[in-house]
Amino acid sequence: MALSPLRRIWTAVPVRSRVTGVDAETLRRWLADLPPPPGYGVSARPLRYRQAPHLAAFCWYEDRLIELQVPEPFGAWNEKVYYRARRKPGRRLAFHWFSRSIRFRTRREVLRFLYCHEFFHWYLREVRGRKASAETACDRFALAHFRARHAGVDWRALLPGYDPARRRPLKRAA
Repeated sequence: MALSPLRRIWTAVPVRSRVTGVDAETLRRWLADLPPPPGYGVSARPLRYRQAPHLAAFCWYEDRLIELQVPEPFGAWNEKVYYRARRKPGRRLAFHWFSRSIRFRTRREVLRFLYCHEFFHWYLREVRGRKASAETACDRFALAHFRARHAGVDWRALLPGYDPARRRPLKRAA
C-alpha cells in the first residue's frame, strides 16, 4: 500500500522516544495526521515532577529539535490552558485571561497537545518569519487540533506559507 504524502514526509522526520511504553514508531503513528516540521526532529522524554504533573515542551531552534516531555509516573490530570487575553480598561496594564480546563487522560493526548503547541512555535518562526513567543496563539492551535482526526486535511490551505514538501533554508539560531 502506498503511503500518503503526509506519511511519506513523516518518515523523513527523525523521531526519538525515551518514554516507557512509547517507542519511536508509536510516536510517529500518533503524530502522523498532524503537520510535520521539515528540517527538525521530534523527541519525547519523561518529565520527572515533584508535586503534580504539568505540561512541558521546548522547540530548540539551535538543535533543530522539538522536545516533548511526558509526566512520569503518568496519571490523568486537569490542566488550565490560557488561550486568550483581553486588556482591562484603565491606565494600568492588566488583562482578563480566558482559559479552558483540559483533562489529559492518556500519554497520546499529552504528546499530541505538546506537539501541536511546539509545531506552531516552529511555524511562526520558520515559515512566517515572526517572533515565535506567541503563547496564546500556540495554545489556540493546540486546542483546536490535538484531539481531532485530520485524515485528508490540506495543511497548506490551513497554514499560509506552509508546504511540508518544499525544502526551505531554515533561519539561523540567534
